[in-house]
Amino acid sequence: QVQLVESGGGLVQAGGSLNLSCAASGRTFASHTIGWFRQAPGKERAFVTAITRSGAGTYTYYADSVKGRFTISRENARNTLYLQMNSLKSEDTAVYYCAAFAGFCQATSCRDRRLYNYWGQGTQVTVSS
Repeated sequence: QVQLVESGGGLVQAGGSLNLSCAASGRTFASHTIGWFRQAPGKERAFVTAITRSGAGTYTYYADSVKGRFTISRENARNTLYLQMNSLKSEDTAVYYCAAFAGFCQATSCRDRRLYNYWGQGTQVTVSS
């Protein structure tokens, strides 16, 4: 069982930055692939980025809309996932969710939210233009 708690959301002006954190419980954090999804009002929850479980190699994947602006990272010793968001745009406004599953994914499969069986409560990010 993994419990996830997001933090770091808030209000920021367009062009600004935010750093989200996701604290995970459990001793098997390193064996989980973890991602960020977001949901804007009236829209479906959408993939933002994911980082695969630690092992022979750790891979990161990004939605095209955030590539080059957002960076995902994980610190297994602290059971924590991070999302550094730079050059924020009004269209980045959404509730951001941390999600995890025990296993590995590749490329497009990591974008499938059905893989993720652990979810946080979400943190609101609002970007004003």
